[in-house]
Amino acid sequence: MPISREDIVKALRSVTISGGGDLVSQDLVRALTIQGDSVSFVIEAADSEQANTLVESRNQAEAAVQALPGVARVSAVLTAHGGAAKAPASDAPPSLKVGGHPKPQAGPLKVSGVDRILAIGSGKGGVGKSTVSSNLAVALARQGRRVGLLDADIYGPSQPRMMGVNKRPASPDGKTIIPLNAHGVTIMSIGFMVDADQAVVWRGPMLMGALQQMLGQVEWGELDVLLVDLPPGTGDVQLTLCQKTELTGAIVVSTPQDVALLDARKALDMFDKLKTPVLGLIENMSAYICPQCGHEAHLFGHGGVRAEADKLGIPFLGELPLDLDTRLAGDAGAPIASQEGPMSDAYAQLAKGLIAGGMA
Repeated sequence: MPISREDIVKALRSVTISGGGDLVSQDLVRALTIQGDSVSFVIEAADSEQANTLVESRNQAEAAVQALPGVARVSAVLTAHGGAAKAPASDAPPSLKVGGHPKPQAGPLKVSGVDRILAIGSGKGGVGKSTVSSNLAVALARQGRRVGLLDADIYGPSQPRMMGVNKRPASPDGKTIIPLNAHGVTIMSIGFMVDADQAVVWRGPMLMGALQQMLGQVEWGELDVLLVDLPPGTGDVQLTLCQKTELTGAIVVSTPQDVALLDARKALDMFDKLKTPVLGLIENMSAYICPQCGHEAHLFGHGGVRAEADKLGIPFLGELPLDLDTRLAGDAGAPIASQEGPMSDAYAQLAKGLIAGGMA
């Protein structure tokens, strides 16, 4: 017997919330999706304060839906429309200057304790590179790897939001930076060091100095792999990372459309000029599968990245669909790879491929 949307809504009506009413009557349920025997939905609070009161309600909602006949798997994401709460004012920043001109190096930097460093790049913005980076990091951690994630997009850091961490790192001596941890991944981002609404207005040398600090002054510990989420384009951060760091290689993310591939080719050419091996290509937003009828649509084309990989003799690592739950999970700070379901399985396959290929 197929799962009924009405039965799910009825089950959610049984979950009361603090302040009166239930999840449905208070219009808190979003993106209710039924795929076979799996059900997913989002509980969207008005702000982070309300979200904190809804944690138990989210658990009750999952249990209520799980108890329905025919339901094998339930995923409920709790998010706040107003975003994450700011760190307490009493959490004083470390006496550490971030940025500044880079210090001289004798040669490429070997990050202490880190076996491999993989750059995740793209020729242009908007192709989902940061989403792929965070979820791939979580997927590798779930495969038992010791994983770090460095958000090197200095102008537009997104990993604090996507990984659900909003705290200033400690610095015991004003030099050493203690990274944060979420979903089994060790994380560092310039976003932890500046206000979320504050623009980073720096010239190239400041970017280079900040990247040098986040690689050399962060206590990464013992890691099997450090993923570096690069900014879009082929600028100062990419040059600094490839020339000043012992980089294992790069992975390029692109959508299949021609405009994205034009810029992806520039990224590939940049890595070639900088003598950085490209370990593989990933096609993101490869298809959209309607959650209601299962129809598959290729909104951005399909297969373009695979064809480019075949043409250049570069490994093709896989396809990832355009998926609403992935976006909602990233906004909520709970990467889809940390949950259960088809998208989590897709990232798990990517992670297994990297491990099997000796890349992670």
